[in-house]
Amino acid sequence: MNTTKRTNIHPGLRVKIIQKQDQLTGTLTEGVVKDILTNSPTHPHGIKVRLTSGLVGRVKQILDESSSA
Repeated sequence: MNTTKRTNIHPGLRVKIIQKQDQLTGTLTEGVVKDILTNSPTHPHGIKVRLTSGLVGRVKQILDESSSA
């Protein structure tokens, strides 16, 4: 699923994000979306979200599309 479109991201979705400090290393962090921080409908580097853990980053991978049920 496309991670650059805001319509594909929603609270409760399990994702992998890249945090600002990890952009050079490419380290991904797994978690569940709490809030969507990007206001525009798309973003070329991924939609920025806050995870339930409080971490903020851009979505690079969607792990579970059915977790919103």
